[in-house]
Amino acid sequence: MKHSKFKLAQEAIKHKGFLQKIPAVFRMIKLYYKGEYKMKFTDILLPALALIYVISPIDIIPDFVPVVGALDDLAILAFAIPLLMKEVDKFLLWESRKNNPNVIDAEIVE
Repeated sequence: MKHSKFKLAQEAIKHKGFLQKIPAVFRMIKLYYKGEYKMKFTDILLPALALIYVISPIDIIPDFVPVVGALDDLAILAFAIPLLMKEVDKFLLWESRKNNPNVIDAEIVE
């Protein structure tokens, strides 16, 4: 069972609207660096490091090892994408409150 890293990454990013939230990720990072949006640095650092690990040809378990070689990449993505999506959901809630102060209460549903 041979998979390319690109195909594995495609499967992992199908996580609950990940592709639709990519523009929000860029807005979140931009506002974070401007100092307008506050978040822990690790909330963006861990997903960034995970992406670098998946793209990098250097792995803990080499990709030529059948099945297990691809599983380490999937495990890293399975850990990082939900972290990023949770922070993006918080950002979108913050952004909606900022743009519409009439929003009184909202809840992030997982």
